Parts: sequence; C-alpha cells; structure tokens
Amino acid sequence: MKARAWPMRLWLAPLAALALGAVLAGCTSPERPKPAPLPANVALIGVKAAWTNSIGAVAFPLELRVVGDVLFAAASDGTVAAINTTTGADVWRARLNTALSAGVGSDGRFAAVVSKENDLIVVEAGKTVWRQRLGAATLTAPLVAGARVFVLSADRTVTAFDAATGRRLWQQVRSGEALVLGQSGLLTAVGDTLVVGLGGRLVGMNPQSGASRWESLVASGRGTNEVERLADLVAGFSREGNQLCVRAFQHAIACVDAANGRTLWAKTANGGAGVAGDAAAVFSAEGDGRILALSRKDGERLWLSERLRFRQLSTPLSLGRSVVFGDDAGNLHFLSKEDGAPLTRVATDESGVAVAPVLSGQTLVVVTRKGVVRAFRPD
Repeated sequence: MKARAWPMRLWLAPLAALALGAVLAGCTSPERPKPAPLPANVALIGVKAAWTNSIGAVAFPLELRVVGDVLFAAASDGTVAAINTTTGADVWRARLNTALSAGVGSDGRFAAVVSKENDLIVVEAGKTVWRQRLGAATLTAPLVAGARVFVLSADRTVTAFDAATGRRLWQQVRSGEALVLGQSGLLTAVGDTLVVGLGGRLVGMNPQSGASRWESLVASGRGTNEVERLADLVAGFSREGNQLCVRAFQHAIACVDAANGRTLWAKTANGGAGVAGDAAAVFSAEGDGRILALSRKDGERLWLSERLRFRQLSTPLSLGRSVVFGDDAGNLHFLSKEDGAPLTRVATDESGVAVAPVLSGQTLVVVTRKGVVRAFRPD
C-alpha cells in the first residue's frame, strides 16, 4: 500500500457492516520517521496556566464545543461534562455508562453524543432526555442548532431530530464508499443552511427538510487503491462570513462560498487534519508535519514551515497573532502567523493532545488523550 502521510487512521467497513453498526479493521502505514528534537523554547510570548480538570481517557474522535463560557467535552467511557471556562469547575457532569464513538455537539442547552452501539444520546443539565437508535455507525459529532439535532453517519446518511423530544424530522440517504475515515467529518451551519461534507463534496441543505440547495466538489478521489481515493471532508474548518475553507482528506484545501456553493479556489494538499484561519490566511498541517499558510483570497502559498516535520499535529487554532498546533507528545506550539516562526511552546502531558484546541473568550482549552482538560491564558 502506498503511504502518502504519517499516520492516518482509517476504518475499513463495507456499507452492509456499517448498517449493523460494525466498524471493522484498520489500515496500517509504514513507521513514521522520527522528528528532530525540539530546540530550546524561545518564549517570545507569555502563556499562563489557568486551571485543570479531568474527564477520562479519550480514544475516539472527540470535538470540543464552546458556548459562551461553557465547554462541552466527553470521554470514551461515556462521561459528558459541561465545564465553566473561567473557573474550570463543572457546571454539570453526566455518566452515560456506554462507550462513545462521536461527540460533542451542543447549543448550550442540549449536549449530544453517539455511542458505539449507534445510540444518539441527548443530555440536558446532566440528565439524559432522550435516545434514538441510528441506522449506522457515527464518527462525526452531532450538530445542535435551531432546536434540532443533526447527525451525519458514516454511510453518508444525514438525519434531523427535534432537540427537545427526539422525534425524527427527516432523513436524507446517499450512497457511500467502501472505506470510512476514522475521524469526525464536516457538519456545520452557515446562516440558514446546513453544510455537510459528503465524501469529497460540500453540500448545502435546507435544515427544515434536508433538501439539497447546492453542491460543491472539493476533491475527487484519485489513486490506485481505495485508500488513496478516499477524499472525505474532515472536521476543522475556517469561516469568514459566508466563505468556508475546508480540508478534503489527503487531497485538497478549498474555500467555498456557502451562500451558493461556488468554489472560490482549491489547492492540492496532502493532510488529514482540519484547517483554521483568519481574514488573511488559512493554516494547516500536512500529513508529514509541514505547516502551510495559504492566502484566503486566492489560495496562493504565503509560507511553508518544516520546523515540526514528522510530528503528528492537530487541527490548528487561530489565536491573535499566533496559530496554535497540538502534537502527539503533548506540546502546544504557538507559531507566528506572519512566517511560521516559533513564539512559544507549552507542555500538557505525555499522552498527547487528543483534539484541536478551542478558545473561550481569552482562555485556550485543550484535552489530552488521558482526558486531562487544561486551560491557558496567553498574554
């Protein structure tokens, strides 16, 4: 099998197996080259530790949600927590006693996760309010918006539920590929449009009915085998107004006008994690740890950094004059948006950063694979 990046986890699953909720074996890659030792920390900016909490080990594609000053997070064992991002104290905590495959989605009132048994579970104030069995495995965090819960399952089915009652409102089914990417896909809202990644296509849907409003082809899979042809859109996007910039796994980064689906630009890029950005640039890590900054206007390269090559990097966070990446050794790297130069480095723990860092006000929050929730306040 030809290796194009290090290491990208894939779940191999025929659609028939997915319908039964069985996600099967993985795909192995050659051993990743070892990164060079990190140099001494330059510490050009200050980053202060704010607080620490814990949720339990994270071994599924967790997405963090921040609504106001509350962080919603979850652990593999079914612990779901709402944490005050000012103090680090629990607002509430639920123990669902079931292993999770996807989460967390929240609108501030309801929090939604999916179990490995394919149950969509919605929690309010720490109490389970309803459950609904889904027809296929789900790895993408649900979206809770407009009094609805939207779910993107691995077989490309999109389903909408009433957030308060769990009543199914509509379902759109689209055929999928033989392989399923073992990470969260793209599911968000732009204005009054539900925006979904279906394979290599970005699709704008009417959230009231599921009817398609537009489709934009970001990448079409090309290669000699199914792994190389996999081009799913992944979680972690950059939005400025109606412009949505996204990653197609191991194929491309593109920016699309979410008002009408027009592709503004698309550039070849061989990474697996999502992107972040600001009004001027889009930032991403390639599969081999090289970091790209592309012009938001036209996708032209602004700079390329190889300082973190061969480190497994998270989806980044755009933060002031910094772009922040977590790595698999538990470091947070603050790089200059201007040229990728290091600004500072902060350690979390040796288990590694499990998810993309998020921001709540002036507080940066990250979760490690051990489930330690750490908050920092950059100067």
